Amino acid sequence: MSVTPLLAGKTVVVSGVGAGLGHQVAAAVVRDGGNAVLGARTEANLAKSAAEIDPDGAHTAWRATDITDEGSCEALAGLARERFGGIDAVVQVAAWDAYFGGVEDADFATWQSVIDVNLLGTLRMTRACLGALKVRGGSVVFIGTQSAVAAPSQVRQAAYAASKGALTSAMYSLARELGPHRIRVNTVLPGWMWGPPVQAYVQFTAHTEGVPEAEVLGRLTERMALPELATDGDVADAAVFLASDRARAITGQSLLVNAGELMR
Repeated sequence: MSVTPLLAGKTVVVSGVGAGLGHQVAAAVVRDGGNAVLGARTEANLAKSAAEIDPDGAHTAWRATDITDEGSCEALAGLARERFGGIDAVVQVAAWDAYFGGVEDADFATWQSVIDVNLLGTLRMTRACLGALKVRGGSVVFIGTQSAVAAPSQVRQAAYAASKGALTSAMYSLARELGPHRIRVNTVLPGWMWGPPVQAYVQFTAHTEGVPEAEVLGRLTERMALPELATDGDVADAAVFLASDRARAITGQSLLVNAGELMR
């Protein structure tokens, strides 16, 4: 018996496509039968990602996109409509996660910029796609963070956590607002996720402390119920599931993908 691919005939806009999670999401979309429309600020990253995912270019399109600019978001949504005839889902990966610290040492001007990207930028991109999503219904998937519900002890990222927590709160309102149009809105909350950022953290910490990388990685994995970290591919698979019709009755939900570090 043949099995229809998860995203057969679907077009998915993916923001924040670089070397890590965004690339994995776009790759999973194409792997599962869909068309991926890639957006990020850096053209070179987009071109490289698209070439790796879809060498003949039949199932991908891309455009340099800054989610802090409304016109740029509308242009990416327009590309999806022009190239593939519509939009069935949006997966919002783009984020500013490189600002560290707590409240006591906060530069609130930088906090405002983090919020403009992670909260308002994600909502700008979502709004740009709504006209197309309303035509046939579909899915919006936010990439949040476990840090929004449980602060990690290893690093301080208060601004990032707060912005993503606000995004999760916005998800509930959007799910209610867009539900009558058969548009679902959900959030994936990754914990420690093995991919380029965590690899860099492990390498930096090992070098700084003069210990093997395996020791630093072990400190992370010992916190998990499963004996290894989730990968960015695991998070991408969760996002693609929520983007698909197999999640047709799921909306307003947050899904932790964290190897069981935190259970709720």
